[in-house]
Amino acid sequence: MKLSYLSYLLVAIVASCSFKTGPTRAQAKAGKTDIVTGAEKTNEYLPYLKGKRVGILANPTTIIGTRHLVDSMLATGINIVKVFGPEHGFRGRASAGVRVSDEKDSATGVKVISLYGPKRKPSKEDLADVDVMIFDVQDVGCRFYTYINVLSYIMESCAENNKELIVLDRPNPNGYLVDGPILDMRLKSGIGIFPIPIAHGMTIAEFAQMINGEGWLPNKMTCKLRIVKLANYNHDKPYTLPVKPSPNLNTQQSIMLYPSTCLFEGTILNHGRGTQFPFTVLGSPLLKDKYAFSYTPVSIPGMSETPLHMNQVCYGLDLRDYDISKLRASKRINIQWMIDLYNAYPIKEKFFDRTQSKEMGNIDGLAGSSEFRQQIMSGKSVKEIQDSWEPGLSQYKTMRKKYMLYD
Repeated sequence: MKLSYLSYLLVAIVASCSFKTGPTRAQAKAGKTDIVTGAEKTNEYLPYLKGKRVGILANPTTIIGTRHLVDSMLATGINIVKVFGPEHGFRGRASAGVRVSDEKDSATGVKVISLYGPKRKPSKEDLADVDVMIFDVQDVGCRFYTYINVLSYIMESCAENNKELIVLDRPNPNGYLVDGPILDMRLKSGIGIFPIPIAHGMTIAEFAQMINGEGWLPNKMTCKLRIVKLANYNHDKPYTLPVKPSPNLNTQQSIMLYPSTCLFEGTILNHGRGTQFPFTVLGSPLLKDKYAFSYTPVSIPGMSETPLHMNQVCYGLDLRDYDISKLRASKRINIQWMIDLYNAYPIKEKFFDRTQSKEMGNIDGLAGSSEFRQQIMSGKSVKEIQDSWEPGLSQYKTMRKKYMLYD
């Protein structure tokens, strides 16, 4: 008996990738269920793609099993006409902040259009031969992690050109966390374009619904969305990423600390760039008399070529073994580290000075508030700073509930 095209497609993708379709009987009996990503639920989107010309926003986190989704889909006959690559590029070879050029993918021959160069969104010409777009990248749940910006640009382009966007949802490893000041839109920049807190507590598909529902696209346009949901997921469920989401978020510890430690990009302290453990160590040469722990940032191609305090011994905090359960229990960003290191730094007026660094970083833009800097400098307590985030934070939490897909 001959297989239909669709049956062949499903059989072939099973053969080329190991993927989960749901809990096994033993897992269910034991009360254990693995999270199933949207990309792994192939039966919900492969039939729909049959005969269509497909464009996809993808990066190294766009995987199904252990194989890149683009490679797998091409192997099964899906007509991917072009790939769009965000920061770090489609295959993830570019360093943070480095512009990426258009190219032809050496592994597949598919045209790759960079959205981290002269353009930030697909043009009308880019989408002329595309019937449907797919968005499948791993987010980490922070306002200053730029993939939610990329999502909005893709949605804007699809809305302008009457293209449907399929969002293959992935877990937010920091989904338990909703915290921080709401972005003052006068500080809108490339590291923050939405009036949301530092940690937004949403999956990428939930965030897409929020963009539509809150009218955040230009002229309050809406994008036609088709969402492939996660299975066995809730926002409090721990999730260890199978692939690093970007070169400098290379460990699970760095991902979990990122909502707190990325704020140090707005200070004179090195935050682990130039080491193999970014966002998990914090230090400066001027803290030698205050801290025993030390490390030396160096130039690392593909991660950080010119880190702050390069080739200088930095002294400070080692958070590589910090108990993440403390963050999960508090459900708050840790700003005590910022207070302690500011108090320890000998030249207070230089602490938030980034003029000697080639890396992007502005504490007002990162925090989303021009008050945060002044609060640290004036000696406000953690509670006083957190209290100043109200009522905006509570109002955001109420608004967020409208777009939740998972308990």
